[in-house]
Amino acid sequence: MAKKDYQAVCDSIAAISPYIRFVGIIGKGGDLVAYRRRADLKPFLNAKDTQYQFSHIAIKTDMEAFFDKNLGEVEFVWEERKKVQTISFAIKNHRVWISIDKKVIRTEMLRIIDSCLPIVKKFS
Repeated sequence: MAKKDYQAVCDSIAAISPYIRFVGIIGKGGDLVAYRRRADLKPFLNAKDTQYQFSHIAIKTDMEAFFDKNLGEVEFVWEERKKVQTISFAIKNHRVWISIDKKVIRTEMLRIIDSCLPIVKKFS
């Protein structure tokens, strides 16, 4: 995929809901390929911790591949934390990582997931 395609994915997903804080595409080595951050917020993580988070996502993505043959590929992962919710999707060897406001109700989370799936599948 070209850089503009990765940015198009970020822009399309960010437009789904006003509760989406951040959309980033993380490469196999943990590098941030493209992103869109909501303008009105301050990130929870500083630059160093953000890089650790992206490296963690890359390692986790690589390890999940060991189970793909027996369990099938991961379609998405939804994680709830005290301050934020995250969803991640795979596009080939990249990971789309989305952070969403904690206050969002589950039905909105499901709507966001359902809206992201066709975008992700288009580029997979």
